[in-house]
Amino acid sequence: MQQTPSLAELNDRARAIFRQIVDAYLLSGAPVGSRTLAKGGGLGLSPASIRNVMQDLEELGLLAAPHTSAGRLPTELGLRMFVDGMMQAAEVSEDERAALEAGLAPGVAMEEALTRTTAALSGLSQCAGLVLVPSREMIIRQLSFVPLSPLRALVVLVGADGSVENRLLDLPIGMLPATLEAAANYISTRLAGLTLAEAMVRLEQEIAGHRAALDVLTQAAVAAGLAVWSADATARPVLIVRGQAQLIEGEMDLDKVRQLLDDLEDKAELIRLLDMARGADATRIFIGAESRLFSLSGSSVIAAPYRGNDGRVIGVVGVIGPTRLNYARVIPMVDYTARTLSRLVS
Repeated sequence: MQQTPSLAELNDRARAIFRQIVDAYLLSGAPVGSRTLAKGGGLGLSPASIRNVMQDLEELGLLAAPHTSAGRLPTELGLRMFVDGMMQAAEVSEDERAALEAGLAPGVAMEEALTRTTAALSGLSQCAGLVLVPSREMIIRQLSFVPLSPLRALVVLVGADGSVENRLLDLPIGMLPATLEAAANYISTRLAGLTLAEAMVRLEQEIAGHRAALDVLTQAAVAAGLAVWSADATARPVLIVRGQAQLIEGEMDLDKVRQLLDDLEDKAELIRLLDMARGADATRIFIGAESRLFSLSGSSVIAAPYRGNDGRVIGVVGVIGPTRLNYARVIPMVDYTARTLSRLVS
């Protein structure tokens, strides 16, 4: 990937012309010509002088000409420099705040609140709204082991809500069916009503306090039966996408819209992209080819993590739209949504 030029490489004239080209492009989506800038840009420069600067900016990789006789458009590299060093972020208006908070009324279930907030963010930003949340851990009602062979068993977990899931478990040599039955009885009687994570903590506490009354092999079976679920739960986040119609109603090239909608079907890759924002301290912006998933559709993703009351990242909220979007307005909006969700779950 080409390295983004620094602002220090641009003189005042080049910065002024570059900013006006980006502002005009983000507003209209059309190439910006030197005559347009000379007439309405307030630069006090001739079209020829502006063309010379535009040529310099093109050589730096910040602008591109779609046709020989057309004006210039900012490249993805140029948009990155604009967002990182030149953009002046807007304030989130009171109306926008009210719209984003409308779905977070007391008594609204968390999943419903996330869906409403994502839809509101989509409508305000005119992008598709995204939210990534961890899968909700099942509360244990009952667990049983079904031996399949001397070295394998099926672990069947029944949740408090009546849901049933199962996983295959590799067994150590010498694990008898009676041991598995004792482990299942212990989990179903002593750990029922707890989440998997809470059950692991309770098991460790009871073993440490010699209250578990389990032999070593049964302890191992209990721990293994819980661990296979705990590891799995953290690996299955839930992705909510709302407002794909906003992408169709915009002014993107129709072929790129089709490509973007196809990309959104690749949930696993989209989750991996959003997961990159989990470790960020602030809002992350992925522009075009900076994300392998959206390199063909030329799309941008703006995402920010939201946290629980312990400061731990719980999920990620964001939007996806064309690279030609109002970054100055949308970035603060995503950031505000993340902070709002952090307050909700704290």
